[in-house]
Amino acid sequence: MVPRPVLFGTAVVAVAVALIPVAYLGVRTAEAGGERIAEELFTARVGLLALRTLGLAAVVTAGCLLLGVGSAFLVTRTDLPLRRFFGVLAALPLAVPTYIAGFAWISTVDRFEGFWPGALVLTLCSYPYVFLPVAAALTGADPAQEEVSRSLGRGAWRTFTDVTLRQIRPALTGGGLLVALYVLSDFGAASILRVDTFTRAIFIAFDLGFDRTAALVLSTVLVVLTVLLLAGESATRRRGERYARVGAGSRRPPARSRLGWARWPAVAALAGVAALALGVPAVSLAQRMAAGVSRPGSLGEIAVAAGNSLWLSLAGAALTMLLALPIGLLSARAPGPLTGLLERLSYLTHALPGVVIGLSLVFFGINVAYPLYQTTWLLALGYAALFLPLAVAAVAGAAAQAPPILEEVARSLGRGPVAVLRTVTLPLTLPGIGAGAALVFLTCMKELPATLLLRPTGTDTLATELWTHTTVNAYAAAAPYAALLVLLSSVPTWLLAARSGILESEGGR
Repeated sequence: MVPRPVLFGTAVVAVAVALIPVAYLGVRTAEAGGERIAEELFTARVGLLALRTLGLAAVVTAGCLLLGVGSAFLVTRTDLPLRRFFGVLAALPLAVPTYIAGFAWISTVDRFEGFWPGALVLTLCSYPYVFLPVAAALTGADPAQEEVSRSLGRGAWRTFTDVTLRQIRPALTGGGLLVALYVLSDFGAASILRVDTFTRAIFIAFDLGFDRTAALVLSTVLVVLTVLLLAGESATRRRGERYARVGAGSRRPPARSRLGWARWPAVAALAGVAALALGVPAVSLAQRMAAGVSRPGSLGEIAVAAGNSLWLSLAGAALTMLLALPIGLLSARAPGPLTGLLERLSYLTHALPGVVIGLSLVFFGINVAYPLYQTTWLLALGYAALFLPLAVAAVAGAAAQAPPILEEVARSLGRGPVAVLRTVTLPLTLPGIGAGAALVFLTCMKELPATLLLRPTGTDTLATELWTHTTVNAYAAAAPYAALLVLLSSVPTWLLAARSGILESEGGR
């Protein structure tokens, strides 16, 4: 039986829209014929690309889990000095695009390229994907369960592993999955630091080799790897677990663990991570800033590019959240095989490089939806296809922690599904919707390949202007665009940090 037919039907439509690029990929790949596909697929190079890409995803995800969970626990559950300051610092790397971080590192450290430098840069840029949801989950988790565990004689470590981790498990696995998918699709760090992954190989085949068939086959392999990754994550889920609690009247902060002698080593560790993630890009941009803004007319160009970035990102975030809302609500309120399949399908395009998404939607716009071609909304559709999982995870996480019994009570009083959604469900999940919108807006601001292909003619953004200047080695001229992009991206990042609860005072609950 189909769960919640209206919500399910809306979610099906949303997933279908997001899968337009995958449909294009399948059609174009099939046109090449089985012999050509086999010729491109069954090679040693493809095997090495798969091992290197999966290895990079595994290393970066492990590093992000370590940094994200450790930072979140320190700023939410301990007496760490300046914990709110360090909470904001831990979130800010999300505002630094990987192509800016990669350029900063390679221009600062000689011969900084290859697998491990790429893993370092991606980890430093991506660990907030774990830190923010885990910090929010730790802040909102019920301390009573941990207190009961401690009263039964369990120590701090066993309570953390047996009780706390179980409470924050959705945030932990969701953040780790987003990191892994982000690594699979990243082009910025991979290209600048010369890490030979699928995304770099696809771009070379498209842009330099003019070999569209090879690029499409490699993109299809990337989709297969994504399916395997999603299947593995789904297999680790535990059915029947509930993470919501009823009512907010007893909500209170948990007791903070005393770090003792470890306080200042913890401060040094967090400061060191912030220096690597934020300090290196900041110093690199500062060295080139003055020359970049000294060109006549550059300030006006920067202002126009900033306005375009804000408008296009706002349109992309609005469409993405509209598509994500039914999928996230269905995932939280009606879990099951069909719902799980829909949710996983919405993740497929997140691992595709932006160049593949862009080309697929160019084809779609020209041949199927010509009125959308060269418009803001075709680019917004590209953003939605790329970043839908970010919004779905935010909505589903918020809905999972909102007590479903309140909706059941509303229905028992005679309210219909639409009225319950409007008066109960949406208000309960509104904080998660806001957090998801901020995260999507942030990632739209930073996105480059799809923006280059899908933006309306004559519309330049901070990211495209940055790319234009760096391709001709005009690094001084590119610096102001990079600095403003990071500055504007820091605003939604700060909002995400505030949403996580790390900025609340001790008595703020």
